[in-house]
Amino acid sequence: MKNFKISLILKGLGMGAANVIPGVSGGTIALITGIYEELINSLKSFDLQALKLLLKFKWKEFVSYTNLYFLVQVLFGLGIAVLTLAKVFKYLFENYPVYIWAYFFGLVLASVYFVGKTVEKWNISTKISFLIGLIVAVIVTVLHPAGENDNPVYLFFNGIIAIISMILPGLSGSFVLILLGNYRLVAIDAINNFDFKTLLPFALGAIIGLVAFSHVLSWLFKKYKNQTIALMTGFILGSLNILWPWKKAVFLQQNGEYVMKHGRKIIAYYEQVVPGHFGGKFVFALLLILLGIISIYYLEKSGLEKS
Repeated sequence: MKNFKISLILKGLGMGAANVIPGVSGGTIALITGIYEELINSLKSFDLQALKLLLKFKWKEFVSYTNLYFLVQVLFGLGIAVLTLAKVFKYLFENYPVYIWAYFFGLVLASVYFVGKTVEKWNISTKISFLIGLIVAVIVTVLHPAGENDNPVYLFFNGIIAIISMILPGLSGSFVLILLGNYRLVAIDAINNFDFKTLLPFALGAIIGLVAFSHVLSWLFKKYKNQTIALMTGFILGSLNILWPWKKAVFLQQNGEYVMKHGRKIIAYYEQVVPGHFGGKFVFALLLILLGIISIYYLEKSGLEKS
């Protein structure tokens, strides 16, 4: 099949895996693997002209105008990753939290360099953009989250906000869901249990937010590409605070008692701590940080980033 490219599905898988992890952005993976701008422009193409072509049954023109084959392959990989990895990550977070945080810490740490080096010229405007992105990301990471809320209207706006952060390199959609109080509800429980009552309003908000915000990003890339990438580099660096492997969970409380959901305490936020000891587990965590760095190096250098 002429338009089929396994590399696009693999990139989608990488984006989907990243979006499930709090602190890692699928947009970062898209930027590093060289499909970010094409992805944004393809999403932007779903406008009135695309609707007219569809209503007139001009299928070939619609497919070409929307770059549909590209989108289907990337989104297919992304969807498969989200559906299959939710349970895997649930197990890893519950049993090996330091190790999985360590790997993604290395992943994002390396992303700062590989995204930043795509800025063609570091001048005053790009440096200011970088600092703004860094400051905003740091502020976001120290915010304390809201409580869990399954109201459909709230879920709809969760979808809009989360999808915007998912496609912005350095801003993690999963972490934003934590801040909104609904990470476990949406990203773990609803996906694993196929809870469409929760997923549908969230998905509707995500679709609307994705198409609308892609126009903004496309315009920024066209007019201020270097400043936009510098801003995103700042976002990525600022998000490292979330991914520090050694942390302890602080559980949500109301009136001095733990808030429970399905028999479990709800995590309000994490406090970063210094490793308690420097034995074999610490060394293994360092090796996983290195593995994360190598993974990004491979993504950037291998042929996968060439669509």
